[in-house]
Amino acid sequence: MAVALEQTVNKEIVQRMVNTFYAKIIKDELVGSFFTDRFGDDIESKVWKEHLILLSNYWSMLMLGENDYQGRPMAPHFDMPGISRKAFEQWLFLFHETVDEIYIPKIGEYFKNQSNDVARRFMLNLGL
Repeated sequence: MAVALEQTVNKEIVQRMVNTFYAKIIKDELVGSFFTDRFGDDIESKVWKEHLILLSNYWSMLMLGENDYQGRPMAPHFDMPGISRKAFEQWLFLFHETVDEIYIPKIGEYFKNQSNDVARRFMLNLGL
């Protein structure tokens, strides 16, 4: 039975999307170690739960104009040895795949455009 795609964006659905996405990320051969080296591979751990809340707040800020995000999204990426354009491309592929699994195409495109902008800015700031 197919799961109905979400037709709206709210904080709870953004959180589900982020959790689903990072569950994929930590298993990915190319990008997983960037996250598991820092947070471990147990996505149910306290450190991961805190990080997922931070990331959910970030995406809620971008998508909903929420102001719960307290952080500096670029800073941790300067301390990731081996980060590459290819890693960002894989991150985007998995993000887009997850968005397609959760949202109707119209909303999904908005998420994809935002993620493309985020990746572009990060790569530019990292000199990739």
